[in-house]
Amino acid sequence: MDLAKYIDHTNLKPTATIEDIVALCKQAIVNGFYAVCVNGCHVPAARDTLKGTPIKVAAVIGFPLGAMATKAKICEAMDCIENGADEIDMVINLGWIKSKRFDDVRDEIKAIKKAIGPKILKVIIETCYLTEAEKEQACQLAVEANADFVKTSTGFGNGGATLADVQLMKRVVADQLKVKASGGIKTKEQALKYIALGVSRIGTSSGPELIK
Repeated sequence: MDLAKYIDHTNLKPTATIEDIVALCKQAIVNGFYAVCVNGCHVPAARDTLKGTPIKVAAVIGFPLGAMATKAKICEAMDCIENGADEIDMVINLGWIKSKRFDDVRDEIKAIKKAIGPKILKVIIETCYLTEAEKEQACQLAVEANADFVKTSTGFGNGGATLADVQLMKRVVADQLKVKASGGIKTKEQALKYIALGVSRIGTSSGPELIK
């Protein structure tokens, strides 16, 4: 098992510089990570630095709150794809989940997936803010909207990935969607526990430390 191939090497800091993103990409190349995950403005820099390598560029949209208009999220996603992103990590509208506006949540995910076509869509459900029932509902909506992944966290909430949340997500999505664990994963031991539960991707800013 090649742990590096599970890792989305991540820098989503609001203060990240172009130099920081170039360094992130160079670390990804040296370590053979699957992807880098960056904010939309940094997609061109990541694309150019990773040119000629198999490493993917993932971009976050609606980040980190998920509360902006659907049209804004679609526009953001399309801009990222046009600039070279291979994958989109979108934040679900948590207020809509809590308001039981499930059709709106499903329709938003579906619209973003339609806009990006065959590119990979990961739906961040930000588990720390949801009840168990809401987590299950969010995962089910992502399945119904034909997303590719559900993802635990932005890393900007009041909690990150937990083993219990990943177990819940896997139970709901089964083999229909993949699961990405992110938020607070700092050690190889943690990463291996998540992989043992069936996650397909680990989002972390500690990639090089994980594989030492």
